[in-house]
Amino acid sequence: MSRALRLTRLSFAGEFGPLVSCAAMSTAADERSRVLGGLVCLGAIAAGALFVGGVLAQSYWALAIPVAAAVLFALGLVAWIGWTIATVQVEAEGESLSGSGGAGGATTPAGAPKENPRGVR
Repeated sequence: MSRALRLTRLSFAGEFGPLVSCAAMSTAADERSRVLGGLVCLGAIAAGALFVGGVLAQSYWALAIPVAAAVLFALGLVAWIGWTIATVQVEAEGESLSGSGGAGGATTPAGAPKENPRGVR
């Protein structure tokens, strides 16, 4: 057991009861997530090293490829937003609602009688 874990275990053991080891709570899905996260980090480090190497070599492609990827990603995002807006189902017909909405957003159908809790006319 590491010294930091032992110190944490000692400082919290009296206040919160005995601590359970994190290793006992780890599942196969947690382990796959950690491995995948590590691979993503390694991939980002490798891509960064390639980028810096390309810039130092004064390669046109070192700047063109990341810029093209960013532009294509942004255009894809805009296209997805446009597609979502174009294909959303909006119900045009129905009862119209009246009322201010207020803080709770309460509204009543237009033909419904008004509620009068005090009985005042």
